[in-house]
Amino acid sequence: MISRLTSTDFADALGDLTDILHSCVHTGASIGFILPFTPKDARAYWMDHVHPHLANGTLDLFVLYEDSRIQGTVQLIPAGMPNQPHRADVAKLLVHPSARRRGLGRKLMEALEVRARERGKTTLVLDTRSTDPSRILYQSMGFQIAGEIPNYCRNPFEDKLEPTTYMFKDLSQTP
Repeated sequence: MISRLTSTDFADALGDLTDILHSCVHTGASIGFILPFTPKDARAYWMDHVHPHLANGTLDLFVLYEDSRIQGTVQLIPAGMPNQPHRADVAKLLVHPSARRRGLGRKLMEALEVRARERGKTTLVLDTRSTDPSRILYQSMGFQIAGEIPNYCRNPFEDKLEPTTYMFKDLSQTP
């Protein structure tokens, strides 16, 4: 089951969200964090960077439940500038490592696209480390490559810089 969390639901979900983020970073996900990365760091991200935006309505947070636990999450962040009312960013598509390769990321992205359309968004934008498997998922869902930036992000395990690919999807061209 996929739900869009509200600020009221957030406290009950915080433990699972913290676990997913912590686990994803420790399995090599390039989502802005590097090791060392503690559960306290993961909790702080959700509390300090996500919850305020969820509370004021400037972010949609989707979660996917299996067996009464959150196994995946993704964020839809509408652009805040007046010349971009048609655009939103996709951020932090995370699936718990124990729940991967079962189509959960695709289901989360499909729910996000429905919500983006409801909000009148016609352009979705995201970035992903160029070597991540998520890039294949995004391309299979109709995202196009806008370009690649070399040496954009640091590898979570090593002191090594890696390229990031920027991608977009024109929702006005797809059903």
